[in-house]
Amino acid sequence: MRILVVEDEPVLADTMAEWLRRESFAVDISYDGEGALERIAVYSYDVVVLDRDLPGISGDEVCRRIVGSGVITRVLMVTAASAVRSRIEGLAIGADDYLVKPFAFLELSARVHALCRRTSAPVAPTIERAGIRWDAGRREAYRDGVPLSLTNKEFAVLGELLRAGGTVVSAESLLDKVWDEHIDPFTNTVRVTVMKLRRKLGEPAVVETVPGVGYRIP
Repeated sequence: MRILVVEDEPVLADTMAEWLRRESFAVDISYDGEGALERIAVYSYDVVVLDRDLPGISGDEVCRRIVGSGVITRVLMVTAASAVRSRIEGLAIGADDYLVKPFAFLELSARVHALCRRTSAPVAPTIERAGIRWDAGRREAYRDGVPLSLTNKEFAVLGELLRAGGTVVSAESLLDKVWDEHIDPFTNTVRVTVMKLRRKLGEPAVVETVPGVGYRIP
């Protein structure tokens, strides 16, 4: 899942992004509203974590434009204002959820996970297929009951393949969902990550390569 963090306090923005990356999200950062709108026009985000009090183009305006564009992107509004009226205003603009500063990072990731499940058809946080059990909430994965030691990227790639329900997932789609904007689109990172994931999943091989198309777990 791909997330955009929009926060004008660089230390907080970087910390939020690092926390979410540990949760196996692909995370981009913008420190202002203008940069956020530029990224939203180029990339497809599942969730935008949006500070309401941005300099220049406000968080409210960014939210209005996201909603007005018709894209299926959820907005988690973040603000220091704790008054009920302020929260109601944010939700009325089109935000899907609200988080008041200061907040616990565990709550941040829990809310982002919940919103990601609403960006498309509902998907259970735990998926079982082909002897694999993948648990997003606990960040655990098993093959035939044996725990797997996966990196964040391997865990995220496995999740995308399982969510596809047996259909093929292209390398381009994996790059878009698992890696951030700094990844080289011509890199062989996806191939290498899938190769390492296959090795950790063990035999018999469960991840199939469809030549010229992508990967799947049938």
